[in-house]
Amino acid sequence: MWVVKLGGSLFDSDHLSNWLALLAQAGSTVIVPGGGPFADQVRRAQRRWRFDQSSAHNMALLAMEQFGRMVCGVQPGLRAAASRSQVAEVLARGETPVWLPSAMVMAESAIEHSWEVTSDSLAVWLCGELGIGRLLLVKSAPLQGARIAVAELEESGMIDSQFGAYLRQTPIRAWVLSAGEHGRFPALHQGDASLATEIVTT
Repeated sequence: MWVVKLGGSLFDSDHLSNWLALLAQAGSTVIVPGGGPFADQVRRAQRRWRFDQSSAHNMALLAMEQFGRMVCGVQPGLRAAASRSQVAEVLARGETPVWLPSAMVMAESAIEHSWEVTSDSLAVWLCGELGIGRLLLVKSAPLQGARIAVAELEESGMIDSQFGAYLRQTPIRAWVLSAGEHGRFPALHQGDASLATEIVTT
């Protein structure tokens, strides 16, 4: 099983349709949508109206759901799923679930309500909740090399600042591919980890 987190930056990418088509056919995969321009609007609203972090956090979860609903509308074979049971039901039908995070995340008091915990960290958390051991982050920018330190990704701003903490406490492996590397995904999905850059915590 895989969790694949689609970065919100793919909203403006010509490669998004390629990823959606692949993921709809992949099987044994759960999609976590980023917030994309929907989350950008939340940030803009918070700057303008100066509302609290908890409200912004909950709005950002809904932004992820908007992107998730969008990709379900774009690609046949993708189905929204808001709970563990719904994820299981979609997979049992041979379709690919797109996680809508609000219900599960808002029920977990340990998750910090801030911009320090975004869809990247939530994808790691979901792996733990579902017992899935492999995570792929799809980002707009390519990486070089077989491995990259999580601290380097956090410092670059490519992932949120809490991702490393979540990764260290969750027994999974995580990799990164860029938007344009969708052709590598089928072999990666089948077990060829050399095709992606692995995120390491040490």
